[in-house]
Amino acid sequence: MTEHREFFYRRLHSLLGVIPIGVFLIQHLVVNHFAVYGEESFNKAAGFMHDLPFRLALEIVIIFLPILFHAILGVYIVFVTKNNTRRYGYFRNWMFLLQRITGIITFIFIAWHVWETRVQIGMGTEELNYNLMENILSNPFMFWFYIAGVISTTFHFANGLWSFMVSWGITQSPKSQKVATYATLIVFLALSYIGVRALIQFAYGV
Repeated sequence: MTEHREFFYRRLHSLLGVIPIGVFLIQHLVVNHFAVYGEESFNKAAGFMHDLPFRLALEIVIIFLPILFHAILGVYIVFVTKNNTRRYGYFRNWMFLLQRITGIITFIFIAWHVWETRVQIGMGTEELNYNLMENILSNPFMFWFYIAGVISTTFHFANGLWSFMVSWGITQSPKSQKVATYATLIVFLALSYIGVRALIQFAYGV
Protein backbone atom coordinates (compact mmCIF):
# COMPACT_ATOMS: atom_id res chain seq x y z
CA MET A 1 0.00 0.00 0.00
CA THR A 2 2.81 2.39 0.91
CA GLU A 3 4.65 1.58 -2.33
CA HIS A 4 1.53 2.31 -4.40
CA ARG A 5 1.05 5.62 -2.59
CA GLU A 6 4.67 6.64 -3.18
CA PHE A 7 4.39 5.62 -6.84
CA PHE A 8 1.28 7.81 -7.19
CA TYR A 9 2.95 10.77 -5.45
CA ARG A 10 6.02 10.54 -7.67
CA ARG A 11 3.87 10.35 -10.80
CA LEU A 12 1.92 13.39 -9.62
CA HIS A 13 5.20 15.14 -8.81
CA SER A 14 6.40 14.49 -12.36
CA LEU A 15 3.13 15.60 -13.95
CA LEU A 16 2.91 18.83 -11.95
CA GLY A 17 6.49 19.66 -12.92
CA VAL A 18 5.37 19.84 -16.56
CA ILE A 19 1.70 20.83 -16.20
CA PRO A 20 1.00 23.35 -14.78
CA ILE A 21 4.41 24.42 -13.38
CA GLY A 22 6.30 24.08 -16.67
CA VAL A 23 3.59 25.92 -18.58
CA PHE A 24 3.67 28.73 -16.01
CA LEU A 25 7.47 28.91 -16.22
CA ILE A 26 7.34 29.38 -20.00
CA GLN A 27 4.60 31.99 -19.71
CA HIS A 28 6.49 33.86 -16.98
CA LEU A 29 9.73 33.94 -18.98
CA VAL A 30 7.91 35.11 -22.12
CA VAL A 31 6.21 37.95 -20.22
CA ASN A 32 9.55 39.00 -18.74
CA HIS A 33 11.09 38.94 -22.21
CA PHE A 34 8.78 41.78 -23.22
CA ALA A 35 11.26 43.96 -21.29
CA VAL A 36 13.61 43.59 -24.28
CA TYR A 37 11.14 45.66 -26.32
CA GLY A 38 11.05 48.46 -23.77
CA GLU A 39 9.62 49.44 -20.42
CA GLU A 40 6.15 50.13 -21.79
CA SER A 41 5.91 46.73 -23.48
CA PHE A 42 6.84 44.91 -20.28
CA ASN A 43 4.44 46.95 -18.15
CA LYS A 44 1.58 46.19 -20.55
CA ALA A 45 2.33 42.45 -20.61
CA ALA A 46 2.77 42.23 -16.84
CA GLY A 47 -0.31 44.38 -16.26
CA PHE A 48 -2.40 42.12 -18.50
CA MET A 49 -1.41 39.04 -16.48
CA HIS A 50 -1.94 40.89 -13.19
CA ASP A 51 -5.45 41.99 -14.18
CA LEU A 52 -6.72 38.56 -15.23
CA PRO A 53 -10.13 37.64 -13.72
CA PHE A 54 -9.91 35.50 -10.59
CA ARG A 55 -6.14 35.97 -10.64
CA LEU A 56 -5.58 35.18 -6.95
CA ALA A 57 -7.60 31.95 -7.13
CA LEU A 58 -5.77 30.94 -10.30
CA GLU A 59 -2.40 31.67 -8.69
CA ILE A 60 -3.21 29.57 -5.63
CA VAL A 61 -4.71 26.58 -7.44
CA ILE A 62 -2.61 26.48 -10.61
CA ILE A 63 0.72 27.91 -9.41
CA PHE A 64 1.39 28.06 -5.67
CA LEU A 65 -0.15 24.74 -4.51
CA PRO A 66 1.44 22.68 -7.33
CA ILE A 67 4.81 24.35 -6.75
CA LEU A 68 4.56 23.75 -3.00
CA PHE A 69 3.72 20.05 -3.47
CA HIS A 70 6.42 19.62 -6.13
CA ALA A 71 9.02 21.37 -3.96
CA ILE A 72 8.26 19.50 -0.72
CA LEU A 73 8.24 16.08 -2.39
CA GLY A 74 11.29 17.08 -4.43
CA VAL A 75 13.28 17.89 -1.29
CA TYR A 76 12.22 14.54 0.18
CA ILE A 77 13.39 12.73 -2.97
CA VAL A 78 16.74 14.53 -2.81
CA PHE A 79 17.42 13.25 0.71
CA VAL A 80 16.22 9.65 0.21
CA THR A 81 17.78 9.04 -3.21
CA LYS A 82 21.29 7.62 -3.43
CA ASN A 83 23.57 9.01 -6.14
CA ASN A 84 26.10 6.71 -7.80
CA THR A 85 28.02 9.01 -10.11
CA ARG A 86 31.33 8.02 -8.49
CA ARG A 87 30.68 4.39 -9.21
CA TYR A 88 28.83 4.77 -12.51
CA GLY A 89 29.82 7.96 -14.32
CA TYR A 90 27.25 7.66 -17.07
CA PHE A 91 25.67 10.73 -18.67
CA ARG A 92 22.18 10.06 -17.29
CA ASN A 93 23.56 9.46 -13.80
CA TRP A 94 25.09 12.93 -13.90
CA MET A 95 21.82 14.37 -15.20
CA PHE A 96 20.06 12.61 -12.33
CA LEU A 97 22.43 14.23 -9.82
CA LEU A 98 22.19 17.66 -11.45
CA GLN A 99 18.39 17.40 -11.38
CA ARG A 100 18.52 17.08 -7.59
CA ILE A 101 21.07 19.89 -7.16
CA THR A 102 19.20 22.30 -9.43
CA GLY A 103 15.98 21.36 -7.65
CA ILE A 104 17.34 22.71 -4.37
CA ILE A 105 18.77 25.83 -6.04
CA THR A 106 15.49 26.43 -7.87
CA PHE A 107 13.50 26.04 -4.65
CA ILE A 108 15.63 28.69 -2.89
CA PHE A 109 15.52 30.99 -5.92
CA ILE A 110 11.75 30.80 -6.37
CA ALA A 111 11.11 31.37 -2.66
CA TRP A 112 13.28 34.50 -2.71
CA HIS A 113 11.85 35.74 -6.01
CA VAL A 114 8.27 35.36 -4.75
CA TRP A 115 9.20 37.24 -1.57
CA GLU A 116 10.86 40.07 -3.47
CA THR A 117 8.07 40.46 -5.99
CA ARG A 118 4.67 38.83 -5.40
CA VAL A 119 4.66 39.17 -1.61
CA GLN A 120 5.93 42.75 -1.66
CA ILE A 121 3.37 43.69 -4.30
CA GLY A 122 0.62 42.05 -2.22
CA MET A 123 1.74 43.99 0.85
CA GLY A 124 1.61 47.23 -1.12
CA THR A 125 5.30 48.04 -0.68
CA GLU A 126 6.11 47.53 -4.37
CA GLU A 127 4.36 47.97 -7.70
CA LEU A 128 4.33 45.49 -10.56
CA ASN A 129 6.31 47.33 -13.21
CA TYR A 130 9.63 47.49 -15.01
CA ASN A 131 11.26 49.51 -12.22
CA LEU A 132 10.72 46.70 -9.70
CA MET A 133 13.03 44.28 -11.51
CA GLU A 134 15.35 47.09 -12.59
CA ASN A 135 15.93 48.05 -8.95
CA ILE A 136 16.42 44.45 -7.83
CA LEU A 137 18.93 43.64 -10.56
CA SER A 138 20.89 46.87 -10.16
CA ASN A 139 22.65 45.03 -7.32
CA PRO A 140 25.46 42.95 -8.92
CA PHE A 141 25.05 40.15 -6.39
CA MET A 142 21.30 39.90 -7.08
CA PHE A 143 21.93 40.00 -10.83
CA TRP A 144 24.18 36.95 -10.70
CA PHE A 145 21.90 35.27 -8.17
CA TYR A 146 19.04 35.66 -10.66
CA ILE A 147 21.22 34.44 -13.53
CA ALA A 148 22.08 31.29 -11.58
CA GLY A 149 18.47 30.89 -10.48
CA VAL A 150 17.02 31.20 -13.98
CA ILE A 151 19.54 28.79 -15.53
CA SER A 152 19.01 26.33 -12.70
CA THR A 153 15.24 26.54 -13.13
CA THR A 154 15.30 26.09 -16.91
CA PHE A 155 17.68 23.13 -16.62
CA HIS A 156 15.52 21.54 -13.93
CA PHE A 157 12.45 21.89 -16.12
CA ALA A 158 14.08 20.69 -19.35
CA ASN A 159 15.78 17.69 -17.75
CA GLY A 160 12.61 16.96 -15.80
CA LEU A 161 10.72 17.01 -19.09
CA TRP A 162 13.01 14.23 -20.34
CA SER A 163 12.33 12.18 -17.20
CA PHE A 164 8.61 12.86 -17.55
CA MET A 165 8.55 11.45 -21.08
CA VAL A 166 10.40 8.32 -19.95
CA SER A 167 8.37 7.68 -16.78
CA TRP A 168 5.05 8.22 -18.57
CA GLY A 169 6.00 5.84 -21.38
CA ILE A 170 6.22 8.47 -24.12
CA THR A 171 9.84 7.65 -24.98
CA GLN A 172 10.53 3.96 -24.42
CA SER A 173 13.18 3.02 -26.97
CA PRO A 174 16.84 4.13 -26.68
CA LYS A 175 16.48 6.01 -30.00
CA SER A 176 13.45 8.00 -28.84
CA GLN A 177 15.18 8.82 -25.56
CA LYS A 178 18.23 10.06 -27.48
CA VAL A 179 16.00 12.28 -29.63
CA ALA A 180 14.31 13.53 -26.46
CA THR A 181 17.74 14.39 -25.03
CA TYR A 182 18.48 16.70 -27.95
CA ALA A 183 14.96 18.14 -27.90
CA THR A 184 15.11 18.97 -24.19
CA LEU A 185 18.59 20.45 -24.67
CA ILE A 186 17.07 22.86 -27.20
CA VAL A 187 14.28 23.66 -24.72
CA PHE A 188 16.88 24.39 -22.04
CA LEU A 189 18.97 26.65 -24.29
CA ALA A 190 15.94 28.51 -25.67
CA LEU A 191 14.36 29.18 -22.27
CA SER A 192 17.71 30.13 -20.75
CA TYR A 193 18.30 32.65 -23.52
CA ILE A 194 14.83 34.16 -23.07
CA GLY A 195 15.27 34.39 -19.30
CA VAL A 196 18.85 35.67 -19.23
CA ARG A 197 18.21 38.15 -22.03
CA ALA A 198 15.41 39.74 -20.01
CA LEU A 199 17.63 39.93 -16.90
CA ILE A 200 20.36 41.71 -18.88
CA GLN A 201 17.77 44.17 -20.18
CA PHE A 202 16.47 44.91 -16.68
CA ALA A 203 19.97 45.30 -15.27
CA TYR A 204 21.78 47.16 -18.03
CA GLY A 205 19.12 48.27 -20.50
CA VAL A 206 20.83 46.47 -23.40
